Amino acid sequence: MDTVLLSRWQFATTTIYHFFFVPLTLGLVWFLAVVETLYVYTGNETYKRMAQFWGKLFLINFAMGVVTGLVQEFQFGLNWSEYSRFMGDIFGVPLAMEALLAFFMESTFLGVWVFGWGKLPKKLHAAVIWLVALGSSFSALFILLANGFMQHPVGYRFNEALNRLELVDFGALAANPRGWLLFGHAITAGLATGGFFVVGISAYRLLKGEHVAFFRKSFQVGAVFAIVGASSVFLLGHTQGIYLLGTQPMAAAASEAHYETANPAPFKVAAWFDASGKRETWSLEIPGFLNMLYLPEKVGTIRGIDDIQQEYETRYGPGDYVPLVALDFWMFRIMVGVWLLMMAAAAYALYLWWKGWPEKGQKWLKWLAWSITLPYLANTAGWLLTETARQPWVVHGLLRTEDAVSPNVTPGMVLFSLIAFALLYGLLMVVDARLLLRAAKTDPAAALHS
Repeated sequence: MDTVLLSRWQFATTTIYHFFFVPLTLGLVWFLAVVETLYVYTGNETYKRMAQFWGKLFLINFAMGVVTGLVQEFQFGLNWSEYSRFMGDIFGVPLAMEALLAFFMESTFLGVWVFGWGKLPKKLHAAVIWLVALGSSFSALFILLANGFMQHPVGYRFNEALNRLELVDFGALAANPRGWLLFGHAITAGLATGGFFVVGISAYRLLKGEHVAFFRKSFQVGAVFAIVGASSVFLLGHTQGIYLLGTQPMAAAASEAHYETANPAPFKVAAWFDASGKRETWSLEIPGFLNMLYLPEKVGTIRGIDDIQQEYETRYGPGDYVPLVALDFWMFRIMVGVWLLMMAAAAYALYLWWKGWPEKGQKWLKWLAWSITLPYLANTAGWLLTETARQPWVVHGLLRTEDAVSPNVTPGMVLFSLIAFALLYGLLMVVDARLLLRAAKTDPAAALHS
């Protein structure tokens, strides 16, 4: 019954629930923008029905994302008041811009788009959904710039009298490479999530032989989104890993369970850890391969956990600066392993379309229907890796997690709210799944009159 640990569990639980909805919103809205634009320029009514049919599912997901996201902000004042006091001058700026600019832009134009069918000119209506897509992306950008500061602080000064950070260079905050890499990774993950969402539901309907022409076209466009998103997310994720070596070397080392500084450094395919989760007891290695993955020139020294721990003790004082290596090591491998499955599934979806039409591949189409789950697994593993690998810091090098929790919150309070949030979010997840499933089974033509 530790307040810090329970507060971390509560924030992790609510964040992961919320993050189930975010990537689909980020990706599916661009799908809607593309298919409605195709309708405007081709006059093909199938694209219009696609925008309306998939738009219904987007609206359900968007609503759930809003509901689950509101709780996140309240926690900063309830469970993490010391974090809010220490970081408020900096964190409040992008958070306010996200709420007052991006979210209002996104939700306002979404309402115009929903009620504007048949009332606005076709080109203007298509422009509206592009504005919704831009609003969604701006929303993600501002949040991830704030998170990027927590990972790699820039553009600040420390006020010793008030014991808090103050923003002195908004340009540095807005241009923080860590935030932009997180943003690019999130957007491409969203494209992949949206693509597989469309592919999975289309495959399910094609298996049943329902509205074949409509779901053929949806399958085709969804497969393109899936392959583009999955390919791009790897490139940006790899770039992010290289960047970590310089800004968060402990996080990079923990994700590879790399303990001893070496040149060249081995890559561990698999490893086993002791009860603490921080020390390795067995591993299967490929000699020198870590250099090939992380260093463009493939030659150089890659620092290990033990060396970085000693440096941090010298710089920050005595303490344990090693994150839960077992979790970070396996989350990284789960993320990469699922990505490989995503690439294979997306490539095969394109192959089925190229060979004729997807319903001819009945045997494998069943598996593509389940591919809808792959991005969710990869997204969750990646988010856990990003947020746990920087521990024990909540703001890297400046504020430890144990110092960020609210001083007057008791373990009983947090445990009660943790259970309440878990039950409530679990109920919302069931409701969301049922609503999405019901909408996914409707007649695409019905969307024209709904």
